[in-house]
Amino acid sequence: MDDWFTVEKIDSHTFAISEYMHWEETHCYLLCGQERALLIDTGLGVSNIREIIDDLTHLPIMVVSTHAHWDHIGGHRYFDDIAIHEAETEWLSVKFPIPLHAVKRNLTRSPCVFPAEFDINAYQIFRGIPQRILHDGDRLDLGGRKIQVVHTPGHSPGHCCFYELERKYLYSGDLIYKGCLYAFYPTTDPQLFYRSVKRLQGYKITKVLPGHHQLDIPVSLIDEVEAGFGTLERTGRLRQGNGSFEFGSFQIQI
Repeated sequence: MDDWFTVEKIDSHTFAISEYMHWEETHCYLLCGQERALLIDTGLGVSNIREIIDDLTHLPIMVVSTHAHWDHIGGHRYFDDIAIHEAETEWLSVKFPIPLHAVKRNLTRSPCVFPAEFDINAYQIFRGIPQRILHDGDRLDLGGRKIQVVHTPGHSPGHCCFYELERKYLYSGDLIYKGCLYAFYPTTDPQLFYRSVKRLQGYKITKVLPGHHQLDIPVSLIDEVEAGFGTLERTGRLRQGNGSFEFGSFQIQI
């Protein structure tokens, strides 16, 4: 097994599996219950994440996707039980809206020492039929541990955060993290992004676990991102094509 992934323990039953060697610094999360385990996202797909998961648990694995962008579904091919929000089922099973050559260009845009077995020429965007369709408000029972699906569109039509009812953890995907928040693609919507961030303010959250970059981020970042979007809306700039805006620990590109 190579050293592509870094495993960090969040608590005794929760693990972050990260790809720090790549510029996107993706995070996937393994949540172990008494009866099954949940894997939130599977990363870039340049190395076999299943080997890491099998070292951490022998429980049956269900994969849920924060959204169907390539950097979150790359390792889906290693699993048999996959779930996606209803708005992105065709992205997963029919055709991803961004062409493969653009994905490859993005994947290799910064120097990176990929795993020895990785071949960029053979790289494909995952395509498969999900075994379960997610809807806003669904609850996933792992046995002694329940996770709620929170539909948070904006970065993509079917983007979801996952909220853990007991621990009050929020797995925020690409909605909240330190770095550049993207709402400039044709399939993104900055107004919906703003509304989704505002929605998170209604939850009691003790820890935010992001999809990219710095793992240890403050819960207060939710309010900071909401304020940033609010500033853009009040000044009439919350429209695609207006560029990138700096807000200290994060940026918004629209």
